[in-house]
Amino acid sequence: MKNLILVILTLSVTNIFGFDQISEKKPNVIVIMTDDQGYPELSMHGNPILKTPNLDKLGKSSVQFKNFHVTPMCAPTRGELLTGLDNAVNQLSNVSSGRSLLKSGIPTMGNIFGSNGYSTGIFGKWHMGSNYPYRPQDRGFDESVWFPSSHIGSVSDFWGNDYFDDTYWHNGKKQKYEGYCTDIFFNESKRFIQESIDQEKPFFAYIATNTPHGPLYPKQEDYEVLEKLFDKSKFANQKELKSVLVKYLAMIRNIDSNLGDLTNFLQTKGVIDDTIIIFLTDNGSTMGKSYFNAGMRGMKTELWEGGHRVPLFIKWEKGNFKEVGKEVEGLCKVTDILPTLVELCGLKITNESSLKGISLASTLHGNEEISKDRKLIINYSRMPNFISYPIPHGQTILKKEGAVVLWKDWRLLESRELYNLKNDPNQQLNVYDENPRIVQILDNELDRWWDSVKDDANEVQRIIIGSAHENPTKLTAIDWLDVFVDQQQQISYGARKNSYWCLEVENTGKYEIELRRWPKETNATITGVPSTLGGRKVKTHALPITKASIYIGGVELRSIGDKNPYGFEGLTKKVDPDDTAIKFNVNLEKGPIYLHTFFHLDEGSSKRRSDQNLIGAYYVYIKKLT
Repeated sequence: MKNLILVILTLSVTNIFGFDQISEKKPNVIVIMTDDQGYPELSMHGNPILKTPNLDKLGKSSVQFKNFHVTPMCAPTRGELLTGLDNAVNQLSNVSSGRSLLKSGIPTMGNIFGSNGYSTGIFGKWHMGSNYPYRPQDRGFDESVWFPSSHIGSVSDFWGNDYFDDTYWHNGKKQKYEGYCTDIFFNESKRFIQESIDQEKPFFAYIATNTPHGPLYPKQEDYEVLEKLFDKSKFANQKELKSVLVKYLAMIRNIDSNLGDLTNFLQTKGVIDDTIIIFLTDNGSTMGKSYFNAGMRGMKTELWEGGHRVPLFIKWEKGNFKEVGKEVEGLCKVTDILPTLVELCGLKITNESSLKGISLASTLHGNEEISKDRKLIINYSRMPNFISYPIPHGQTILKKEGAVVLWKDWRLLESRELYNLKNDPNQQLNVYDENPRIVQILDNELDRWWDSVKDDANEVQRIIIGSAHENPTKLTAIDWLDVFVDQQQQISYGARKNSYWCLEVENTGKYEIELRRWPKETNATITGVPSTLGGRKVKTHALPITKASIYIGGVELRSIGDKNPYGFEGLTKKVDPDDTAIKFNVNLEKGPIYLHTFFHLDEGSSKRRSDQNLIGAYYVYIKKLT
């Protein structure tokens, strides 16, 4: 009787997303995504320098998808992977600039697997939000060892991280690790897998390496091997290419070695046959067009084939897959992976029809081909690299005409270029004017897609402050709306940019808003430079900052010292040489706000325009006091 009651209770439990808890044994799942490694960077794809024996072995024991596509930019691909939704729907359409926050409330793989009885873990690059409610622990992951934003060394990353002996976030707390970044992420995933085995729970592990994304810091042993391979290649005399490419490929060699170690670990633990292993990369190669691009044109951030066609391997020894070792034809996209896993693992999900991709399970089992008439849309918002302050209708606004439409061998780029890959695989001949009927078919598909997403496409997500889930909150310039400040180097030289944060005050009360040029861990003064920058020094510039100001959007402010609806204790304050931060106390009401910050520079009127004598505070810490 007691056991019957336990079973009834177990089956009745649901989480906030409404997924049923189930108890039957499920296959384990490991998804491995590398960063900026393209289709060309595998020896099985003909790479003339790099050797990837473990990736090749995985590919040859997997079903390979020949025509698999992602977005040409990393963060949108990650959001589409974890939600099964177009980035126009989940609002993660860019790598920064306030457009890299995965819409809250949308279930992720972490939520779905966790609600189906899995242990869930993320190891490596997250890049879908550094603050509540966007962090891994907010999105269904039990175990997380991760760093925020686009790369190690980004503005929101721990200051001075350089791939070796770095500090990452572990389950909500900063923790210093010893070793090389990729080794750490794979080792931590193995620890998680072992714990799941010990608990007799199926596991979902998402391993997202930061490599081979720049900055290019390989391990010496990998560098030495690739240097020898490069010197034996047909590129041996190209010294300028060698200085970059060897580092890049060495980082991929390290990924390959870690994959081999992980495979051996799974075999030793007796779980490899029960584990679905998926390998893909997040966008096209960053180096391919400089030496070898596997017959494609384009690279990361570009709409040509080399920007978004990447490898996809799916392996499951007990899956009864029929096309193992073969390249499956037919267009497929990163949004197909979640519905595929839902079907393969028998996962319960409340609204399966909300997923925008298709399940590839029937294709994996050899029962059904991908429709030859399938059409895909790939779109993302563009980088505002030269923008110093937010402007209406800027580049980060997702636009219909920014897409590429894929159909059979046809590629319609930005509604103005048309290519036929069958006759022109390198996309050199624009045949737009010669094929009005094809253009009309693809434009109609683009119109249909845009009508389905346009109401969601440019909705701005807000960071929540004053919550029990995160207090204090650290804001960084990465989340300035529509302005690009993404790299610690930009902070070091003092990028002359400014924008604002879109925030949501969860609880009415008194808040402390602390403005800094440098993050707290440096303990550097506003007008000075950090004494140490970690293992690799970067050139820094002191800035002659004399005053600091804040402005809360939507509030009519009067003169300094006047009272206003938010009860500021000083709208503008003087910055002294010993100040590491300037603090303002503010009464905030529950609801949305827009936070603007300003550092005033005294450089003399002859040196710069007046609008360049104001920059934003790159780092702001907000604490709810009462």
